[in-house]
Amino acid sequence: MSQVYSDPDRENLPHALPDVETFQVTQGEDLDLSPGWYWWACFPGCMPDGDPEGPFATEQEAIDDAQDWS
Repeated sequence: MSQVYSDPDRENLPHALPDVETFQVTQGEDLDLSPGWYWWACFPGCMPDGDPEGPFATEQEAIDDAQDWS
C-alpha cells in the first residue's frame, strides 16, 4: 500500500499528511473486489473513509483518479 496526497501541492507543507491510500488486489486474494489497483481516502493510522474506488489498470491511474476527485 502506498499513501499519497489528494492535492500534490500539500506534499511540501510541514504539517500535511497524505490522505489517499492506494493498493492492489490480485487474482488469488479472497476479497469481494476485482483484480486491479484501488484507492480510498485514508489518513495514516486511521480506517478508510468510504469504499475503495477502482479497479484501475495501474497504480498511477488510481492516483490520477484520486487527485482528480479532490
